[in-house]
Amino acid sequence: MPVVATADREVIRRVLTETGDTWAVVGLSTNEARAAHGVAEVLQRFGKRIVPVHPKAETVHGEQGYASLADIPFPVDVVDVFVNSELAGQVADEAVAAGAKAVWFQLGVVDEAAYERTRAAGLDMVMDRCPAIEIPRLD
Repeated sequence: MPVVATADREVIRRVLTETGDTWAVVGLSTNEARAAHGVAEVLQRFGKRIVPVHPKAETVHGEQGYASLADIPFPVDVVDVFVNSELAGQVADEAVAAGAKAVWFQLGVVDEAAYERTRAAGLDMVMDRCPAIEIPRLD
């Protein structure tokens, strides 16, 4: 089965530069060994407000955490997904329900059906990419 195109350069650029600066990072905890921790730090360095989303609702990088997307009491622009592919589709659906403008599935996170549902709902979608790698590539 062919993989859906992860996102063209224009979609990546738009999500990183125009979509908004509030990024919910699903799977972000205080565990510094996890990729989400480092990526969230890079996002902050590039001016993004990160919102940790993890069942423990921990404060990470100085930002209050929430147990779920639905618990966040303010609008979120982008939902950055660091959960495994089996759970990612549910998170994408929650992002749509929460009114996010875009969903970003991290490297290794692939769910073609979720990609199609998210795009059909009118959101930008990036799959199997990392914003910490893509931001410095912007020219």
